[in-house]
Amino acid sequence: MTTLAAAPGLSTTASALRRLYFVRFGFAIVWALVMIPLAKHLNPLTGTLLVIYPLFDVAAAIIDARASRVTGSPALLYVNIVVSLLAAAGLAFASASGVPAVLRVWGAWAVVAGLVQLIVAVTRRKMGGQWPMIISGGISVLAGGSFIAAASADSPALTNAVGYAIPGAIFFLISAIRLGRAAKGN
Repeated sequence: MTTLAAAPGLSTTASALRRLYFVRFGFAIVWALVMIPLAKHLNPLTGTLLVIYPLFDVAAAIIDARASRVTGSPALLYVNIVVSLLAAAGLAFASASGVPAVLRVWGAWAVVAGLVQLIVAVTRRKMGGQWPMIISGGISVLAGGSFIAAASADSPALTNAVGYAIPGAIFFLISAIRLGRAAKGN
């Protein structure tokens, strides 16, 4: 049970995060559904789609940072913005080098962004709806490590790296639903 009355601005932040998490769910599902059938071949289209994903994460982190100023320091969200911008640039270059390079960049980004998500969610526990984000951050760290390891395989594939967006989307949906109570201020 969460006591929200003692924390001014908590319901406003929860409401903003709830909307953001619903948008992140929708984006990730659509992106994965478009990307999975294309992931068999690395070409300019798939390279562009790979770059778009961390750029969307940048936009989401900016919105999150603005909404979260009332309830705490958004410093880690700024770290996530920088990391995601670096990942987008890295993916743009890696796409020209092949699937192993893409998997290494994607994996490194998943590890660092997952750690940031995990830490941010732990600090937001009092808001409610954060356990899915904690789990998602942990899974992202593990998945990122597996993508880096898969880059050394005989025939590395993008499919698993792309498919990891779907569980992340589901965790955003669950968290958005769970934030409903906090957003109402109950």
